[in-house]
Amino acid sequence: MHARVMIGQVKPEKLREKSGAIRAYREAIVPAARQQKGFKDALLFMNPHTGKAISITLWETESDMIESEASAYYQEQIAKVASVLAGPGIVDHYQLNIQADV
Repeated sequence: MHARVMIGQVKPEKLREKSGAIRAYREAIVPAARQQKGFKDALLFMNPHTGKAISITLWETESDMIESEASAYYQEQIAKVASVLAGPGIVDHYQLNIQADV
């Protein structure tokens, strides 16, 4: 499994669920991601005190993850969150090496 990790700074006025980042992620990002080949899951972590946000999307293969970035889908998702972020996010890729059974 592979992960795309995006770290960004949410604008202070967009920290609340009804008006900003959480709503955009739940109502726009996740449904669009579910339509992509190889998409497995999405997680959003936010620090309510600092506004720092970490988005993790999980992909079945590295090629699925890379292909999603090369498609119009990825640019559309970046545009959707641009209005809630204070600037461009930092994106990195990771490979899952160990998963603990729950």
